[in-house]
Amino acid sequence: MKNNDKKIALFCGAYRLPFLVLDELRARGWEVFVIGLRGFYDAALKPDMVIRLGGGGAAARECKKRGIEKLCFVGAIGHPNLSDIRPDLWSVSILAKIIANQKGYDSMARALIAGIESKGFKIVGAQDYCPDLVFQPGIQTKTKPTTADKKIIDRAVHVSQIMGREDIGSSVVVDKQVLAVEAAEGTANMFKRVIEIRGGRKGSGVFAKMVKPGQDVRIDTTAIGVDTIKSVAAAGLRGIIVDAKQCFVIDRIDVIAAADKNKIFIVAK
Repeated sequence: MKNNDKKIALFCGAYRLPFLVLDELRARGWEVFVIGLRGFYDAALKPDMVIRLGGGGAAARECKKRGIEKLCFVGAIGHPNLSDIRPDLWSVSILAKIIANQKGYDSMARALIAGIESKGFKIVGAQDYCPDLVFQPGIQTKTKPTTADKKIIDRAVHVSQIMGREDIGSSVVVDKQVLAVEAAEGTANMFKRVIEIRGGRKGSGVFAKMVKPGQDVRIDTTAIGVDTIKSVAAAGLRGIIVDAKQCFVIDRIDVIAAADKNKIFIVAK
């Protein structure tokens, strides 16, 4: 085994996922160099290095010096400060590729990966290295979908794929009709709309959070947590559909317990 085969740089955004991935990688014997993205990472992570979004050159030089070829990106990134996206010289050519592919988020993400890998690195997906943090195929909860639920599930998956192919969004809420599609407003605001539309009606419908066709999950991951369960319960929905081996679960035991308490099923397809 080459000396750098178990070395990896973990670029960290916001929320809990970076902590979970870091612990899992270390438990599996990886030597992890932690890089915090300024304005997003949690200070409790205590990263080895902090960079702004446009400051990839410093990180690249440090990774090369340490013999690190594999790069992994986890955690949410919101709206950055303009000063943070001011690119250094190393990042200029990558930014040019991204600007040239402004056909949608997915095409820009693929351009970002191609640009970084052209510099001699390999972008890897955390889910491939941390299988215990993602859902394996099947029903995850004590609550099971009924025959009627399964018809709605099939409809939700179909709608997700259609929306995803157009790079509109991948999260949808479906009952007997499509109630909402997540776009730029985010999941929380989408659920607010669903709650208003349903007016307190409970007992049917599903939330599907699926990977879009063409989505590169190495830097654009899906995840659910306890807050997702609370939102689904508040909307009176029956269940959640996610992609097996792709969707991260934040605090699995708590998520499953909350789902079972609210009689919500979780299915990984």
